[in-house]
This record gives sequence, structure tokens and C-alpha cells, in this order.
Amino acid sequence: MTRALRISRSLLSTLAIVAAFATAAMMLLPALLGFERYVITGGSMAGTFDRGSIAFDRPVPVADLRVGDVITYQPPPGSTSSALVTHRITWAGRDRNGHRTFRTKGDANPAADPWRFTLTRPTQARVAFHVPYAGYPLAALAVRPLRMLLIGLPALMIGIAAAARLWRDPEADDAAVAEAAAA
Repeated sequence: MTRALRISRSLLSTLAIVAAFATAAMMLLPALLGFERYVITGGSMAGTFDRGSIAFDRPVPVADLRVGDVITYQPPPGSTSSALVTHRITWAGRDRNGHRTFRTKGDANPAADPWRFTLTRPTQARVAFHVPYAGYPLAALAVRPLRMLLIGLPALMIGIAAAARLWRDPEADDAAVAEAAAA
């Protein structure tokens, strides 16, 4: 094996390990610090949070929410979306029972969302920060065949390497070590 090939393999291995640790840190560290993460899949917040970004939300008391805050919530029944929505609060008030009521809008949308809603839980996820485009790898892991490839292929390679070491001829290894020492 040439020196350039060894250096290239070493560099690629190091980059793969660094990427794996960075991905693991991005997934685990915020959760340990009390953040929830959501991948932005639509374009309604483009310019603020582009599609493919990860929004990291921290649960806050509903009483602390203000106009201008960006929250991730489940739209009310009967709305046009059944998926979670990350939008900016444009209006806050109270219903007849005194519960906090909200209206939201995506920053890139021309009009506010057509619904008003009440948050019934004591806390609500409010966006604290985001990482642009980092959600694409996480979203890709939701695709089962790709996830199996990304997990299964390295596992297969490790298994093959371990099996190759088991079946290696120890006398050939001793001869190679002796030959290298003599050179």
C-alpha cells in the first residue's frame, strides 16, 4: 500500500469518526440539556429557518409566551395540517374560559394561519436556536432502507474484518513480522 493511499484512508477514517461524533453530539447533547428537536420540513419559515434545518425548542410555561415567539405545536383538529408546525405567534389573547389563545403565521407566508388555538398543557415548546440544513441527515434516517444501509453496512464490514482476523494464518503473520524486522 502506498504512503498516499494510507494517508488518504487515515484522513477519511478520521473524518468519518468526527462526523459520527458531531452527529451524535447534535442528537444527544441538546436532549440532555432539556431541548426538543424538530426538523423543519416545509418552507413556511424560509428566511428564518430554511427547509432541512433543525429547530431546538425548550419547553416554557404557556404564560411566558409572547407575540413574536416561535413555537412548535400541533395544529387544532380540523386544520389543514396534521403535522407539527413551527410558526411565529402573531396574536395572543384569552378565550371565554380565560385560557390563553394564540394565532400564528409562518414568516414566509403572506397571511396568518386560518385558525386560533388554545394550548391546554402547562408548557409549550418555544424555539431557542436552530442549526441550518442539519436536519437532512436526521430526516434521511427516517427512511428505513437508508437507515439499514447506514447501520448495516458498517456492521457487516466490522464482522468481515473480525472473521478475517480469526481465519488468518498466524505463521504467515510471524513471517511478515520477521521480514519487516530484517528490512
